[in-house]
Amino acid sequence: MELQLNEELVFRNIKAGSDKEVLAFLANELYQRGYVKEDYIEAIQLRESEYPTGLPSTQPGVAIPHANFDLVNQTTLAIATLETAVGFRNMEDNQVILPTKIVIMMAIGEPHGQVEMLHKIVSIIQDEPLREQMTAANSDLKLLTLLKKAIA
Repeated sequence: MELQLNEELVFRNIKAGSDKEVLAFLANELYQRGYVKEDYIEAIQLRESEYPTGLPSTQPGVAIPHANFDLVNQTTLAIATLETAVGFRNMEDNQVILPTKIVIMMAIGEPHGQVEMLHKIVSIIQDEPLREQMTAANSDLKLLTLLKKAIA
């Protein structure tokens, strides 16, 4: 799987009032830059409502939203850190709301690529100091470097 990671898809200290706002923002950024088809924007919201992507962990929390591979033009990740945590429903128990400050939106253009990428992202979930470094990153390049290191 060839993965393009670009600084243009790194967003630090985003102000959002809800998970839906974060999803719309990141999906729109992916669409505007040609990484995904327009239908991806709606599909990401629909998928999140049916299959939540909040990952249970210590703080800062992480969500990994994604939509079907056939809506992706070019495989990439978009990452946002949030100024204030927003609630994402827990993927293990959708009745539980998890405060989330890191959102990694996967745009994976291969049928089984999401599973492969999820395995890589698990290292981020298991590394609290890394997540703290990500939310504290003082530049887009620093945040991108941390993400690249985590999924290498």
